[in-house]
Amino acid sequence: MSDHVYSVTKLVGSSQKSVEDAIENAIETASKTLKHLDWFEVKETRGYIKDGKVAYYQVSLEIGFRYEKD
Repeated sequence: MSDHVYSVTKLVGSSQKSVEDAIENAIETASKTLKHLDWFEVKETRGYIKDGKVAYYQVSLEIGFRYEKD
């Protein structure tokens, strides 16, 4: 394995569908501006209740990405 330098960024994704969709929304959005995304770790899972039903899922996660070497 080569030597790499990583950065870790916190993200919060949300979805009306599922926790998995909230994670995918966060990663898909981050991938539009960040390169070399390598991993993620879910830190918190929350939700919003409306009229006795789940209205939104919200997931806090950390995402790691590699810096490019010259």
